[in-house]
Amino acid sequence: MDAPDPLRVAVIGSGPAGIYTAEALIRQAREPVAVDVLDRLPTPYGLVRYGVAPDHTSIKSVARALARVLEHPDVRFLGGVEYGADVTRADLARAYHAVVYATGASVDRRLGVPGEDLPGSVAATDFVNWYSGHPDLDVARFVLDAEEVAVIGAGNVALDVARILVRGADELRRTDIPAPMLEVLAASRVRRVHLIARRGPAQARFSANELRELGRLENVDAVVRPADIDIDPNSEAMLSAARAARTNLRTLSEWARRPLSDGARRVELRFWLRPAAVLGDGRVECLEVERTRLDGGRLTGTGEREALPVGMVVRSVGYASLPLPDLPFDEVTRTVPHEGGRVLDGEGRAVRGDYVAGWLKRGATGVIGTNKSDAAATVRALLDDAPALRGSRAPETTPDRLLADRGVAPSGYADWLAIDAAEAGLASQLSRGERVKLCGWPELRRAIGKGA
Repeated sequence: MDAPDPLRVAVIGSGPAGIYTAEALIRQAREPVAVDVLDRLPTPYGLVRYGVAPDHTSIKSVARALARVLEHPDVRFLGGVEYGADVTRADLARAYHAVVYATGASVDRRLGVPGEDLPGSVAATDFVNWYSGHPDLDVARFVLDAEEVAVIGAGNVALDVARILVRGADELRRTDIPAPMLEVLAASRVRRVHLIARRGPAQARFSANELRELGRLENVDAVVRPADIDIDPNSEAMLSAARAARTNLRTLSEWARRPLSDGARRVELRFWLRPAAVLGDGRVECLEVERTRLDGGRLTGTGEREALPVGMVVRSVGYASLPLPDLPFDEVTRTVPHEGGRVLDGEGRAVRGDYVAGWLKRGATGVIGTNKSDAAATVRALLDDAPALRGSRAPETTPDRLLADRGVAPSGYADWLAIDAAEAGLASQLSRGERVKLCGWPELRRAIGKGA
């Protein structure tokens, strides 16, 4: 008997969630599958490429595992294809049996305080994308001319931002950070970073390794006020149950006892403070914060305020997904409504052929590896539905014909390898390790032979 035509699946987004979805499809399927991973960018890997700090090379090694998925014969990478602009939901339904949306969470949550939109008040995602070389962020987006900066948040992204702001340019020279961004950081006037956390050290979400790394930076003092790490009764129970919190508290306690060195730069970890207002005449000149406390487990303000003389504020209080055209979206949870990965319409009914994975499915929680089990669960639901999908969503056209009809010429995995080779060549030219990222759309387009 002739083998059946493959089950065609489009995965929107080539970050970890999208690629793990492709991997789960080729591993779990008991029938032929053809998986197209679509992305707006010509470069795959999402936050692994554009969200992991350049000095965290061990985490970046995840890209090697993701590459093996894109190199599988049943998987294609189609870069330069933007959902909602180049192809619509209706288009995809004509060319695929199923679509899995895995576009992640690309924007920061807001603080909701006066002055938040003053020049100099920025989202951590923009700063991270900038130093990671995302082509949407121009080199001139950041000029680090403020001596004092406030970073608001108590997670690993906040630590990354603070560390990059104070880390010496010579140390970053060994990483893949783009050359123009390295020059801006080398000329930075930042000398003091205030890391602001609304709650106490027991509630902070720093990983122990990331926190300790901050304390090992050359010519940088990590400063903690002893009064900020006094443990209240509400935190005692959390410490007894959370190993990471206990480890962090030991590290912070050591820093609180450590004398200041002659370090040129300083990171001050300030707990029990929340932003009240961003102040300035035309641009950020001050951050007003209010001291907080836990009242029966609930965070409340004490009314005691302090003004920090900062010239830049970076908010890092969580990521949020953006709604996708023609797809249901819950504005409260910032996710696509679903049941087991199956997209639900406004009346709670499963939409045949539409699925969701990653942060768009569950919110911006977990680590890179969390996406693997999450994607596998969505794929199980999709494959359970495969017989019905074959019967009700038989493709009317091929993906290649669809893109040609829409005037879209996607870049492929070979184009990504050309970018990869260009970045390796640039690193060799600059004597800067294994890779130096290309900076901006023109350089990426030149690398794949599409001009500027």
